[in-house]
Amino acid sequence: MNSSSSYLKLSPLDNLHRQAGGKMVAFAGYNMPIHYDLGIIKEHLHTRDKVGLFDVSHMGQFILKGNRSSELLETLVCGDIQALKDGKVLYSMITNDDGGIIDDFMVSKLKDQLFLVVNASRKHIDYEIIKAALTEGNELVFETDRALLALQGPYANEVLGKFCPDAISMPYMTHTEKVLHGVSCRISRSGYTGEDGFEISIPVDSAERISRLFLNENNVILCGLGARDTLRLEAGFCLYGSDLDENITPIEAKLAWVIGKTRWKDKTFPGGEKLFNQYIGGVAKIRVGLLVTDRTIARAGTQITDTAGYIIGQVTSGTFGP
Repeated sequence: MNSSSSYLKLSPLDNLHRQAGGKMVAFAGYNMPIHYDLGIIKEHLHTRDKVGLFDVSHMGQFILKGNRSSELLETLVCGDIQALKDGKVLYSMITNDDGGIIDDFMVSKLKDQLFLVVNASRKHIDYEIIKAALTEGNELVFETDRALLALQGPYANEVLGKFCPDAISMPYMTHTEKVLHGVSCRISRSGYTGEDGFEISIPVDSAERISRLFLNENNVILCGLGARDTLRLEAGFCLYGSDLDENITPIEAKLAWVIGKTRWKDKTFPGGEKLFNQYIGGVAKIRVGLLVTDRTIARAGTQITDTAGYIIGQVTSGTFGP
């Protein structure tokens, strides 16, 4: 723990992490577990084979209320928010006037409300941007009284289904509100590991109790942020602050697919014209995947050179491949 640890926020599951032997580190202003006694590799492999339970309560959770909430959010992001059907989940991005990515996030449609899960390091920035865009009849709620769990792995469906049978039939990228062991929860069939699984938004005072219910199941272990990082990288998913930032556009990040079909036509979101021109005319830099042919680890920040020794790029995310 570093010298500034006294200023770090604690997860609602802090007690559980410490009892489980979590190696705690500073991350996005929180004291969070990087791994437990098994270590990152075993946690990674267990999630691929069975089920990993991740605490992602440091993420930001917003509710945008009002019958024009979709229209409002669409002025800030590149996705087709107004086309989002009730109960569906969409991955999208807030962009700036140069087309750079202010944040990437998940949004779920809940009748006349939108539920957003945003990155921990950007949540206060996102909140102020959306708040500044509010119009009469809309309201933005920063939900600081909820935890967020990610139940990930091939048996996640079986585990959650034991406590919430309706979850078994949920399609990928859908959202519902259900009572889980007496607790009202928001459940999304999604995650950021490349595995099947769920993200569960739950009141803070019930988070540890529900987590222990999951952990009592034979196939479930606690996993830290280290395994979450190796899992998302193995799946080719981007991490904000490493692969994405305000100086990188969705086109340069090779994520043009996040721009909705109708948004290509209207280009009314921040940076829309520039992104359209990049898509048509090409870009000077682009994200690619690297395959290392020996046991060397391509660490983040490492310069990439061609055979003549000229620098042609830089590693944005890199780690060992379990």
